[in-house]
Amino acid sequence: MLEHLHVKNLALIREAEIDFTEGLNILTGETGAGKSIVIGSVGLALGGKVAKDLVRPGADFGLAELVFSVTSERLKDRLKELDVIPEDGQIILSRKIMNGKSINKINGETVTLNQLRETAALLIDVHGQHEHQSLLQKKKHLEILDEYAKEELQPIKEKLAAAYTEWKKLTEEQKNARMDEESRMRELSLLEFETKEIEDAGLSIGEDEELEQRYRKMTGAKRLMEAAGTAYGLTGYEEAEGAGTAIGRALRELQGVQSLDEDLRDLTGQLSDIDSLLNDFNRELSDYVSSLEFAGEEFEQVEERLNQLNHLKSKYGKTLEAVLEYGQKQQERLAALQDYDAYLARLEKQTAEKERELEGLCEKASVIRKRYAEVLCAKIRGHLIDLNFLDVEFELEFDRISGYTSGGFDDAEFVISTNPGESLRPLAKIASGGELSRIMLAIKTVLADKDQIETVIFDEIDVGISGRTAQKVSEKMMLIGRSRQVICITHLAQIAAMADTHFRIEKQVADGGTRTEIRRLTEAESVEELARILGGAEITDAVFQNASEMKELAGNKKSQTR
Repeated sequence: MLEHLHVKNLALIREAEIDFTEGLNILTGETGAGKSIVIGSVGLALGGKVAKDLVRPGADFGLAELVFSVTSERLKDRLKELDVIPEDGQIILSRKIMNGKSINKINGETVTLNQLRETAALLIDVHGQHEHQSLLQKKKHLEILDEYAKEELQPIKEKLAAAYTEWKKLTEEQKNARMDEESRMRELSLLEFETKEIEDAGLSIGEDEELEQRYRKMTGAKRLMEAAGTAYGLTGYEEAEGAGTAIGRALRELQGVQSLDEDLRDLTGQLSDIDSLLNDFNRELSDYVSSLEFAGEEFEQVEERLNQLNHLKSKYGKTLEAVLEYGQKQQERLAALQDYDAYLARLEKQTAEKERELEGLCEKASVIRKRYAEVLCAKIRGHLIDLNFLDVEFELEFDRISGYTSGGFDDAEFVISTNPGESLRPLAKIASGGELSRIMLAIKTVLADKDQIETVIFDEIDVGISGRTAQKVSEKMMLIGRSRQVICITHLAQIAAMADTHFRIEKQVADGGTRTEIRRLTEAESVEELARILGGAEITDAVFQNASEMKELAGNKKSQTR
């Protein structure tokens, strides 16, 4: 359940907090008061897109934070699969927007946007404004069914997608394999040249790096030899001005007189150590100078080999690993073309076998879908009857596409009949905006039941409805609120009257600026808000009486269904 929403510096909201309750939470307010900002803030914390002008002008950052309580053991297990563990029974999702970037956290730990979205999907379902219009897109219908059947269907779909990728690759290879004899001989000639060139090179991984290092050393050898030779002379024992010669002479002077003074023995020992170290250094430096000596022929060999390797890399890959991989691939292609008929036969057999596997997986997915479609449509039909579709028929019609996709061969479309004797027709051809919003409400209810999602948000589910239909929708919302938490933004008094908790969103002008405030209404204030919705600019005694009666009737209705 969503317990708390904290919003800071988002659009017109400087800072606001809402403590939600169980049951039906209703948010109302005048047009432009900032209702969409509240839902937008929730969507932001759940991983939604960030609008450019979302952060309040002048603010350093924007913040949206949601606090959920988690009691269901099943939900805890599913969260654990995502490495998300409730702390003191709570999950805190937060998203901070700074300098166009977002910092996403779960229980204070920074996570990726994808991790935030995966976690949010288990905790809450948001039905956004105008989302019902997506029902007009035929491809959405199969997505809804697959979502409903995902527990059993998903493993099959994963295998199906893998089989489709392999089949697609084989069919593409088979298509490209068809060639005339002239083309085959031309490609054979090229393959033989390329594979021989790579094979004759006798490549060894890492060889190029070693050669480049040796080449750099060779090209700089003269300068290195000059510097090392000078250092050798300055520190050696062969020249009169060398440090070794001077230290040796100094050491002999001290050794000749150290017996005259005990204090001189330590100093003589130190100088002796220095002489030994310098001698070792000088010997190693001599060896280094010797290592720099090389024949001109060796330099030419290194340079020639490097040119060969770089030539191969320029043709076949940026690294020797890539060149060898390319050579192996071309070798396999060469072998195939050398035994062309056998290659074609083998490829045809592999493609046919993979297609049979793909067909079988598509058939399994289709059987599962059709079985779940009957249950899904029956449940949606039941909810539609509750929503004032009195003589409704609702089904999912299947067709088979030509060929395959990574999702199978099914094509599906919801069809509906809202009047007795009328034939079933696609939603896009008969459903009005109000009908679509109710159909989506029914679908969302079924999917939430299936996934046992504890919190559902409806943003203006009342589009295009009024009168008795609005009353039916309000009763449905109230019933949904009996089994899970519902948060709903509405313009309809019938729905607002059913609120277990009622919030008003207000736009206020203060300190030379405009800001949005959110506050929880008392029972009396809720009646006043209903009167405002009913009466518009002028609230008469009759409107207020009507609002009071509506609230009372809603209370009676709720009592009858407990």
